[in-house]
Amino acid sequence: MLKVITMTGALALLTGCAVGPDYQAPTTPEPNAFSEGRTMVAGGTDQQRFWQGFDDPLLARLIDDALAANLSLEGAVARYERSAALLYGAERDQWPSVTASASGAEQYLADIEQSPPGAGPERVQRYQAGVAASWELDLFGRLRRATEAQRAELEAAGADLGAVQVAIAGQLASSYFELRGLQEQYQVALQSVALQQQSLDIVEARVKAGRGTEFDQVRARAQLERTRAELPTLQAGIRGAMHRISVLTGQPPMALVDTLSPRGALPETLPTIPVDSPGEVLRRRPDIAAAERRLAASTARIGVATADLFPRFTLSGLIGSVAGDTSDLFTGPAETRRVALGIDWTFLDHDRVKSRIEAAGADSRAALASYQQTVLEALEEAETRLVRYQRAQQREERLEQAMNNAEHAVELARARYEEGFIGYFEVLTAEQEFTATRDAAVRSRTAVTLAMVDVYRSLVGAPG
Repeated sequence: MLKVITMTGALALLTGCAVGPDYQAPTTPEPNAFSEGRTMVAGGTDQQRFWQGFDDPLLARLIDDALAANLSLEGAVARYERSAALLYGAERDQWPSVTASASGAEQYLADIEQSPPGAGPERVQRYQAGVAASWELDLFGRLRRATEAQRAELEAAGADLGAVQVAIAGQLASSYFELRGLQEQYQVALQSVALQQQSLDIVEARVKAGRGTEFDQVRARAQLERTRAELPTLQAGIRGAMHRISVLTGQPPMALVDTLSPRGALPETLPTIPVDSPGEVLRRRPDIAAAERRLAASTARIGVATADLFPRFTLSGLIGSVAGDTSDLFTGPAETRRVALGIDWTFLDHDRVKSRIEAAGADSRAALASYQQTVLEALEEAETRLVRYQRAQQREERLEQAMNNAEHAVELARARYEEGFIGYFEVLTAEQEFTATRDAAVRSRTAVTLAMVDVYRSLVGAPG
């Protein structure tokens, strides 16, 4: 036993080394600034402050509900908890494992098993109990590298959880604003129906007075029915958005229909958010953090595979009692002890070990490529969404001007038609242009709001 203990102490002095490459975080070239960032105004990218910036208590409450009950988010939490449990197991592998056992057996020996053979029926009883311990001496860092890999996986799962939280909040906000935009479009369509009904009434009155034509009357009625035909499509879109919001909050599709049915307007003003340097954005995005942590995990697994090139040393011990009768257990003569140092070395299977090392190296290179691609896609996404937001704002401003002019044109056309200076064709054209422009203005305001949500998601870190 003294020799074993001495050898164990000598081996323990070697446990400071770990084979395989030490992880070095990759460096990625990044631009100094986003091309469209100069037009943004400083604000806050904190989730709660950002959603409160829309000054819509219902939206803020729905986002809180989604972050508390969304089932996709619950799945991400479960995956994080799984990674935490695996990390605990990996850490425990570095320490001795202790087991307790007990058994009892009774056996009747055959003649040939008796001593001397044929001595007559012989019964043998054997009872034993003991505590055994086993400890793998992590001389070459196999277990430490495995723990390092699992800790990185846990951190990646935590980053994934953060990304899902931002994504869920962004999806709910987008669905909410789509709903409000569709509700405004529906109101615009109803107003257009009322406007065109007025025009039809004017035409019919002129026909009765002998100053209009049946052709004008038919065309006015056709325009009215075409506008009415848009209403069912808008109603279906409204109901679908309500269903989507309900599911995002972890509820059945019809759960929030009554809550969301009262028409709400799109926000008049939008919250402002800062556009930091691309480097700050990349450091903040959880999807990039997750990719970087998975790269660290794959690097550590190279060390796990490399450690198989070296022997494994296992120290084991047993303290127990063996007796032929239960009353003799745990007495001095029944005591048994064992201390052993085991060596397991798969050097004869060198080619298979090398193949696992090469596979781990390939996984690491793939993880590096995935990380670099994630960085590039994040930069692309932020640039594209910033451009879309700026151009959507410009389009909204011009459509507002166009809508005012189109509305004035309808007023002029109606007055001139009633005075007999123009035909109904000009009135119809003016009304069509006004209806289309007003609908486009609502769509544009919706697009600006959704673009703002997308910019927030890009800068805070929700991919897709």
